[in-house]
Amino acid sequence: MGYTVTEKILSSHLVEGSLERGTEIGIKIDQTLTQDATGTMAYIEYEAMGVPRVRTERSVAYVDHNTLQTGFENADDHRFIGSVAKKRGIYFSRPGNGICHQVHLERFGIPGKTLIGSDSHTPTCGGLGMIAIGAGGLDVAVAMGGGTYYITCPRIVRVELRGSLCPWVSAKDIILEVLRRLTVKGGVGKVIEYCGEGVKTLSVPERATIANMGAELGATTSVFPSDERTLEFLKAQGREKDFTELSADSDAVYDEELIIELGELEPLVACPHSPDNVKKVSELEGMKVDQVLIGSCTNSSLTDMQKVAYILKGKTVHPDVSLGIAPGSKQVLDMLARSGELSDIIGAGARILESACGPCIGMGQSPNSGGVSLRTFNRNFLGRSGTKDAGIYLLSPETAAISALRGVITDPRRLGSMPSFTLPEKYLINDNMVTLPAEPEECKSVEVLKGPNIKDYPKTSPLEDAIDAVCSLKTGDNITTDHIMPAGSKILPLRSNIPEISKHCFEVVDPGFPERALSLGKSIIVGGANYGQGSSREHAALAPLYLGVKAVVVKSFARIHRANLVNAGILPLTFENESDYDKISQGDRLSLDGLLDAVAKGDSIVMTDRENGTRIPLRLELSERERKILAAGGLLDYTRTKAR
Repeated sequence: MGYTVTEKILSSHLVEGSLERGTEIGIKIDQTLTQDATGTMAYIEYEAMGVPRVRTERSVAYVDHNTLQTGFENADDHRFIGSVAKKRGIYFSRPGNGICHQVHLERFGIPGKTLIGSDSHTPTCGGLGMIAIGAGGLDVAVAMGGGTYYITCPRIVRVELRGSLCPWVSAKDIILEVLRRLTVKGGVGKVIEYCGEGVKTLSVPERATIANMGAELGATTSVFPSDERTLEFLKAQGREKDFTELSADSDAVYDEELIIELGELEPLVACPHSPDNVKKVSELEGMKVDQVLIGSCTNSSLTDMQKVAYILKGKTVHPDVSLGIAPGSKQVLDMLARSGELSDIIGAGARILESACGPCIGMGQSPNSGGVSLRTFNRNFLGRSGTKDAGIYLLSPETAAISALRGVITDPRRLGSMPSFTLPEKYLINDNMVTLPAEPEECKSVEVLKGPNIKDYPKTSPLEDAIDAVCSLKTGDNITTDHIMPAGSKILPLRSNIPEISKHCFEVVDPGFPERALSLGKSIIVGGANYGQGSSREHAALAPLYLGVKAVVVKSFARIHRANLVNAGILPLTFENESDYDKISQGDRLSLDGLLDAVAKGDSIVMTDRENGTRIPLRLELSERERKILAAGGLLDYTRTKAR
């Protein structure tokens, strides 16, 4: 029996376990990336581990999220990250160099390698044939120190792409179709592997768009083969030496299969407030538009921007529409400027935004009250844009551009014949915004610079045998990490200050939660299905930890958030019978007894609701490693103990 691409990469990096679906495996990590919204905490954690220099093949620290500097906090975080990078052997991509996933694809990603990043859209580099996985910052810190990264051995879904796309139908429409079919929960515990003749019709940037939004499926990652199109891209980037051919064996066996006829697809749009609420653009044609934003790590490549420039050239943005465009990297922006295509974009009336995450993470460009905002981004969760009553729609750059001109949602196929858009034979290579780390002998003289907003990791303690605590919050299904720990220009600068940022925990759901949780001293959260979907931000675990949350009991967890809870020393529990969710009310006193024994060797435990005497069976599904982490009080304590 042959191997899939996923199995080939995982087996060559396997440190612990075997490729048995559903079991925990440990893999060696070749590369890591961080971004500044999660990176400051990751490097605080790395410094606490005491490892003098990173042990990966390549680690890169990016500044791309908190680039709106309305106070000293973000600038201090950037200075801190830069100083740690210089001292610890990490490449530092400075503000203005671009979005981490776009730049990593261009300059650092290597087929067949493993990458984890403290950002849920790290799977973007799956477009290059990498196993690239989003993770919590502490997991990334451990990997930088040479530690093994652990995941549940995933089921592998074969998505066969047949034929080729019709004019003005794009890679964004492919992943929206996958989301329509599988939903935001459909990828949990799985790797989405793309195969078929249709793959060869897609460039690496197009593949990266698809891999990027695999995060919205809840997938562990997405991966494409490494083939002649991969070599074409790497050669144009001056990195052909990094090429390795990689494809699935003809007799490889998959757990699930999905077929997409590319020629049957038409332009699609994800409607508020979920990436899987997908409809045809033709169904929404004529809807008035207030704002259009083009960019993000999903759709900011050179080819994306060239298509937009072609559509806008010689025309003017509709007077009722604000159009903002953010090229994904300095490389993209520079090449647009030199070709004259940037002039076409500016001439049409577009506002040129920084090559950064910007409005995708809530850093500016919030739409008007009740406005309709079309975005080429990957998420449209309620309130993420900064305007809670706005309608956020996700779509392709082609649909976005023509809609900006006409003032209403418009099918891009109305543009008529489409010219050929191809990758350049050679990209403009200029890595002057990447600062190299100090040589090992120079490291001792490098000072790590901390500003006053940078606080230590929250205090943890070993697991207690019993928890008797109030249910401080009860939530519904599909709670995202944006619900738990919002982003936006006011809150993101607090990412390195857990006591301060915790004041905003769950404010989208229940503004009174932080004060209530603190006053209780310790508490338990109860939630529904797919709890913690979305971003990899470990702050969605660290803020509850600081507020005294000891356990989270839900119908089901999203992968990264569950791992972050374990790392923080918070018990991740699931209902054995989902109907028991209805038996608990917010404010009930709940108790868990015999935890030390249950965590050490059990897979279930009973929780008692003291208000009504109901006994509720819960699942405590943990690997042996996770049992030790929880007993120690979290991954940082566990890692320190192992290092002694």
